[in-house]
This record gives sequence, structure tokens and C-alpha cells, in this order.
Amino acid sequence: MNAIAIGPFVFAPDRFAAILAIAVFLLLSEILARKVDQRFSSWAWGASIAFIVGARIGHVAQHAASFAAEPLRVFYIWQGGFLIAGGVALAVAYTLFRFRRALRLTFWTALPGAAAAYVAFFVLQLTAGTPAKPLPTGDTFRTLAGEPFRPADLEGEPLVINLWATWCPPCRREMPMMADVAVNTDDARLVFVNQGEGAEIIQRYLMAENLVLDHVVLDGLGEFGRHYEVPGLPATFFIGSDGTLQSVHLGEISREGLLEGINRIRPEERCPA
Repeated sequence: MNAIAIGPFVFAPDRFAAILAIAVFLLLSEILARKVDQRFSSWAWGASIAFIVGARIGHVAQHAASFAAEPLRVFYIWQGGFLIAGGVALAVAYTLFRFRRALRLTFWTALPGAAAAYVAFFVLQLTAGTPAKPLPTGDTFRTLAGEPFRPADLEGEPLVINLWATWCPPCRREMPMMADVAVNTDDARLVFVNQGEGAEIIQRYLMAENLVLDHVVLDGLGEFGRHYEVPGLPATFFIGSDGTLQSVHLGEISREGLLEGINRIRPEERCPA
């Protein structure tokens, strides 16, 4: 699975690329502050914040209708959702304002900016691509209702498989949203594969949270997680009609990320013109 693990911490490639790029940006800016002008040190922190804020604002603007219904989600940056162009635009504007009385220094800012962009691109290229794995072949699974479940029976329609557990805080945070999308979309079937817990624990959690999930699968031995080589929970898999894996989202997913993933796997004839 294209994830980056450092000790107990697991990062999705795009998030690791962003963290590493910002670190390189701040490091090179500190070198410039010592060698060229000390103002580069404070500028780098301001530019980094401007980039993050601008990228987030750009993403929110792209999905204004969705965020209008849940305005507090604007601040849920741990879910992801950033528009790079928006971040670059605000960072450049901040830079021009910061060095408005010393425009010659703006030329130096291209050095850490270009290095950060290269690092991010390099990491994403190294981790690009998702193995086109088929669905698990086992037939020993059961649903929460006690019925037998064979993953192969799901072939022929787009699928979203979510690996989760009741003890996992990000899983619990995203579950109400995912349950809502599962009820209101016909573009893919959402299947919730619980990892390692019994039916009684799951039922108790769903009742306590007032959640209704139509497709809950018990995976007491974590076979789905091993099959897809998942390093942590939650994990959301987008699977095409042929049963092969198309893309993966590790960690808590936003409504926008979930809907975009579904849009990529649904049959062309069902996509809007």
C-alpha cells in the first residue's frame, strides 16, 4: 500500500509530501536568513501559514455548497482538502507585501519555494500509483446480520470499502458522514468492513450513535487489512466494477473526498455530461 510509515506514525503520501516540503522550505529560508537577510526567517513562517490558509480557502470555495451545510468543517483540516493554486497565490501575495520596500529580496524567495515544490513532486512520484488488487477471495466472512458474505459477489458494481473499528477515533468521526452518503448515493455501494470486533460491540456502538448501516461485514481476523496491506485505520478503498482497486484514502476522509472518489469509479454512462 502506498503509505509512509515512520515508527508508529502512518502518513498518506500527499500529507507526507506536504510536511516534508514545508520542512525543506523552512530550513532553506533559515539558511537565507543567516547568509543574506535575517528577515527571511520570519517571512518563511508567514508564507507557510499563508500557503496553508490560501489552499484551504481555495478548497472550501470549490465546494461552497457542501461547506455551507456544515460550516464548522472549514476548520477540519485533518480531513485534508487543499487547493495548491490557492495556497501559492496567497503565499506570493504575502511575499510581495512583506518585501514591498525591498523587492530585490523577492528573487531569493524563489529558491526555497522551488526546492519545496521539487521535494513534494519527488515524494508524490515515488509513491504514485495504486496496485490493481482484486477483491479478497475468502468466503469465511459474515455480515452483521449473520449472513454469509463473499467479496467476489460484489463484482459488477462500483464499491467503496471502508475498514474501521469502534475503538478508532477517526473512524468514529467520519462514520456519520459516510452513513449519510451511503443512503443518498446510487453511484456506488458502500461496504463497512469492521476489523477485529464482535457483532455485539458493533451493534452497541451503532445504537449508541443512532447510525444505520446496511452493509456491515465482520472481519474478525483482519483479512481485508492484510490483503490490501493497510498500515492503520480508517482506510477507504475505491474499487471499480471489475473488482480491482482504483485508489485508496488512508485516514479520516471528508465528504468531498468521498464523493470525488465515488465519481472516479462510477461507470461513464452514469456520469453527468
